Amino acid sequence: MTTEERLENLERELAAAKRRARWLLCGAGLAVVVAGLAAALTQAMPAALAQDAGVMRKEVRANRFVVEDAAGKERAVLEMTEDGPALTMFDEKANLRAWLKVEKDVTGLRLIDEKGKLRAGLDVDKDRPGLSLYDENGKARAGLAVVKDRPGLGLYDENGKVRAGLAVVKDGPGLSLNDENGEVRARLRVDKEGAGLTLNDENGKGGARLVVLKEGGGLTLNDENGKGGARLLVGKDGPGLMLVDEKGKTRAALAVFKQAPILGLIDEKGKPIWQAP
Repeated sequence: MTTEERLENLERELAAAKRRARWLLCGAGLAVVVAGLAAALTQAMPAALAQDAGVMRKEVRANRFVVEDAAGKERAVLEMTEDGPALTMFDEKANLRAWLKVEKDVTGLRLIDEKGKLRAGLDVDKDRPGLSLYDENGKARAGLAVVKDRPGLGLYDENGKVRAGLAVVKDGPGLSLNDENGEVRARLRVDKEGAGLTLNDENGKGGARLVVLKEGGGLTLNDENGKGGARLLVGKDGPGLMLVDEKGKTRAALAVFKQAPILGLIDEKGKPIWQAP
């Protein structure tokens, strides 16, 4: 390598060394700035936190708070009553429209229409939560409640009579339909054994019962005393029809088995008097 080539290499190395020195100086300056900012933040944050903590410690205590609208009318009141805290809300005409109250044994919410009629109520006590809905006359028309592990829904007529009820118990769900006197006229049940439908007369007796079980189904038609009538059954051995007297005794039976059909007549003491074949 010639002397000129050595001088050119040395100049290039000197130029590179100057560039590295400039970057190091810039980096050192930036580090100083960052360190300064960190120190400033470290000193400022405790003061800011202390100031925020002071704001959070501020309290306003009173027994009654009133919220007014632009016209100076009371629209909401939060107060401590003899029974417990209560929140009431009013419309622009100063009519009570809603209140929420917490008492010793129950927490309740009431919603009221513009005519002052109660339309909805929600209560929670130690035994159950319950929701009630009211008509325009302030009469309860629907109620939903959960008693222990049994939820239920009741629908009422204008006279306060339960006309329909739906409940779910441990054995299964059930639906009942009542007449204007509160008598159950129809009941539908479903449990682990099967499903059943019962229809009753105005006295809660007689009527019809339809049952579907694992081993088959059956239809029962009763007299006004709920004893005499007819029984139609379908089992694993075949269908059958029985006619029953007023004492609940079977007097005639018709069955169709796998081997052959059979018809029999029975007296009031339960003894066969005729059979075919």
